[in-house]
Amino acid sequence: MSLLRVSRASKILPFPYRCLSTTETSKDLSNYLKAKISLSGPITVADYMRTVLTHPTSGYYMNKDVFGVAGDFITSPEISQIFGELLGVWCVNEWMQCGKPSKMQVVELGPGRGTLAYDLLRVFRQFPQMKDVVTLNLVEVSSKMSSLQYEKLVGPHQLSDSANKATPKLDSNNSLAYNHGISKFNIPVNWYYKLEDVPSTFTCYIAHEFFDVLPVHKFQKTERGWREVLVDLNLDLSSPNDFKFTVSKSPTPALVIFQVDENDNRDHIEMSFESGAIIETLSHRIAENGGFALIADYGHNGEKMDTLRGFFKHQVQSDVFLNPGFADLTADVDFKYISKVASNYVDIFGPTTQGSFLQNMGIGVRLKVLLQNVKSELHKDLISGCKMLIDPEQMGERYKFMSFLQKTEKDYTPAGFYSLGN
Repeated sequence: MSLLRVSRASKILPFPYRCLSTTETSKDLSNYLKAKISLSGPITVADYMRTVLTHPTSGYYMNKDVFGVAGDFITSPEISQIFGELLGVWCVNEWMQCGKPSKMQVVELGPGRGTLAYDLLRVFRQFPQMKDVVTLNLVEVSSKMSSLQYEKLVGPHQLSDSANKATPKLDSNNSLAYNHGISKFNIPVNWYYKLEDVPSTFTCYIAHEFFDVLPVHKFQKTERGWREVLVDLNLDLSSPNDFKFTVSKSPTPALVIFQVDENDNRDHIEMSFESGAIIETLSHRIAENGGFALIADYGHNGEKMDTLRGFFKHQVQSDVFLNPGFADLTADVDFKYISKVASNYVDIFGPTTQGSFLQNMGIGVRLKVLLQNVKSELHKDLISGCKMLIDPEQMGERYKFMSFLQKTEKDYTPAGFYSLGN
């Protein structure tokens, strides 16, 4: 049975790039995967994706800066400072709506270079009532990215030895943070390997382009019912790839927990159980300890099928087996699945488009203020950056926003999810 072709909905941007040598890393990673498959048989797509992205020595995110012009893609915070500023204002507004708790941790999952976190802290500094309220906690598995974040937020510094070890080191506050510092805005910053290590307290959770890189399992409807799509060795010597997709002949462990709505007419479904587990942890924490969450990613509402694809040097790579370890792998986030997992714990708003969210947050007003206060030679970049963020043909429609709030009886909709005219 032939598998569906990969969707090309993408975050492709026409920026220049520098050439990188991929041969050695890709070869090492391929050899590791080939040995694993030879020993135990075909692996899940989720296992392949996890290995390619986070292998300790050869994983895509583990040893290099993958963001920006020299990387493989550029994210919204890298395009315009207004993006991060508006998210910062959103956090402050929701904190106020919750009664201004005396302490709030802001937890960002997968902070990239730290650009968004930097903009958030810059906004918090503008509100005197937030002084001594906020602690920033970053969830990051890559020591390379952690180092870049530290330099951005705190200053030049060498990560502690514990950042390169599998076991987190307890700091003086009995926290499982593997690194910590005081930011340039005098706000404490801590680094954690996983969400479970972060303290359970009143929290603002931010997940911007985080869930799209979490491993997905792929399932195909066949004449024998649903079967999982696996990754096997490609023995075709004429092919440039070492691997290929294959459909499992019998039910797999993942298929046992795979559930599909009886009204779902798709014959190919991607599901990230890892995303589901994180969403459940996050939403349960909000229910128990208070707080709110903002999720921003490109995705769909349960209607797309085969979206797994690669990004290499700012180009979509539909063949996910090319350049393992040097190409990003990503799949559209299924917001319907996320909503289903979280619905027992929190109130859910969205998904709404990025263009709609940012306009509801007043991006036009903020742009006008900036244009009045910067040199005229910067106007073109500011205007084009904002256009890229909200234009339906660029990022405005592809990217979606969703919010979680602690369940309440009062009729309240968070900022960004209703029109400013209402």
